[in-house]
Amino acid sequence: MSFSATIFFFIVIGISAIIHEYSHGWMADRLGDPTARLAGRLTLNPLAHIDLVGTILLPIIMLAVSGGRFLFAYAKPVPVNPLNIKDKRWGLASVSLAGPASNLIIALVFGLILRFLPIAANPSLINFLGNLSIIVYANLLLFVFNLVPIPPLDGSKVLFAILPDQLHNLKVFLQAYGVIFLFIFIFFLFRFIMPVIQFLFFIITGFSL
Repeated sequence: MSFSATIFFFIVIGISAIIHEYSHGWMADRLGDPTARLAGRLTLNPLAHIDLVGTILLPIIMLAVSGGRFLFAYAKPVPVNPLNIKDKRWGLASVSLAGPASNLIIALVFGLILRFLPIAANPSLINFLGNLSIIVYANLLLFVFNLVPIPPLDGSKVLFAILPDQLHNLKVFLQAYGVIFLFIFIFFLFRFIMPVIQFLFFIITGFSL
């Protein structure tokens, strides 16, 4: 990936992470929890969502460590009070799914533009195609990665909603050591979700990564 493409990817994944967090707050507000709205987080203003570590430092460090091969970012999590959500079992899972769903929608919109863009008739669109590919890839990355069922990722909230009450101790264990498992996943197991991202990219765009 060229330097300019890397910078564009950095910007796209930051903006997409902000939309991701906004979607959490939007869904929580619809389900009875106004916490994000009252905290001024129900906005797309980047200043309300930028996290110094997750949105700026982490991507820079990961780019440096991976030699430009891998970049990930997250925005400041929106505050959610589960006690305000009416559906105690599935409400929090719905709030959690709203973030990845927003990234999938973005990937679909730009991916379909990429799929039906008349590139053959206009070769000058090649650079534009590259930018669209980055947008689709970045959002599929956020979509798939956040659905991994490891706390504090969104997939863990869905897992907790599905697990029976008899496995409460497992929930407590995952919540206590989730961050450790997450770092193990990022540095040693991340490659296992790449085929999923590549498959979705091909299904949506008709192109291979």
